Amino acid sequence: MRPKKKIFRFGVDLGGTKIEAIILDNENLEVYRKRIPTEQEQGYEHILTNIHNLYLEMVERVNNENHTFGIGTPGAVSKKTGLIKNANISCMNGMPFVTDLEKKIGRKIARQNDSNCFAMAEANFGAGKGKKIVFGVIMGTGVGGGLVLDGKLLSGLQSIAGEWGHTIINSIGDRCDVCGKIGCIETFLSGHGIEKKYFEMHGEKIDMKEIVHRYRLGDDACKLIMSDYFSYFGKAFSNLIAILDPDIIVIGGGLSNIEELYVVGVNRIRDYIFNDELRTPIVRNKLGDSAGVLGAALIGV
Repeated sequence: MRPKKKIFRFGVDLGGTKIEAIILDNENLEVYRKRIPTEQEQGYEHILTNIHNLYLEMVERVNNENHTFGIGTPGAVSKKTGLIKNANISCMNGMPFVTDLEKKIGRKIARQNDSNCFAMAEANFGAGKGKKIVFGVIMGTGVGGGLVLDGKLLSGLQSIAGEWGHTIINSIGDRCDVCGKIGCIETFLSGHGIEKKYFEMHGEKIDMKEIVHRYRLGDDACKLIMSDYFSYFGKAFSNLIAILDPDIIVIGGGLSNIEELYVVGVNRIRDYIFNDELRTPIVRNKLGDSAGVLGAALIGV
């Protein structure tokens, strides 16, 4: 029996404040990890240089042995132009990031957005491990998602599979800052959307954490806001389940820590689901902020 060919998996998670790199071995065990600041204020070329330097360190660490390389970034790549769009690192928008990075490091790379990397990691290593159909949800400043089947990412014909956050749930809602449509799920379930709604109703700027805190203390204004929130949570997830009927839904992002989602929110899903029972597990992620870089390693080419 021939020995298994040694090949390492390189992954990089590019975020607004940090860039994280990881190397996994043949058994998907971690052999190297490093974080550095993104320093996006120094511009696009500086970010490319930071990633290039991390890549060179990883190559040196494995003595230039065979490896794949995947990277998770904010935003999306336009199929039409090849340029980054909708990234929260503003200097990346409108730039040919994948092409530029490939030229810099001298090899092909695979790129996915942070939601897809999250879904891949949780499906293979985290809360969705062993499940056939895993839908990973990111709920934080924005709302995103990723779909994994048998451990493999499904991107779709237009690379938008899983982008449930930008489907319309109420056509008389607010206009989304990202997609430009009125009343998409992101405007109702993201932290940014709820903070904006509270400000419009009460003229006070408070963050999502404070809204949840006041809700738990019995504040009437926040109870009303959160009641609507859980209702839209139920509608959005019941629609998702009706279309995909996944084996599990794993929630990540800052809002995944709201305990009431898994009781009150799940009960609202039961109210709206197209079935006489809810069998879909709705669970919190297991990997925390490690999911992004692990998922990036798994998508590598």
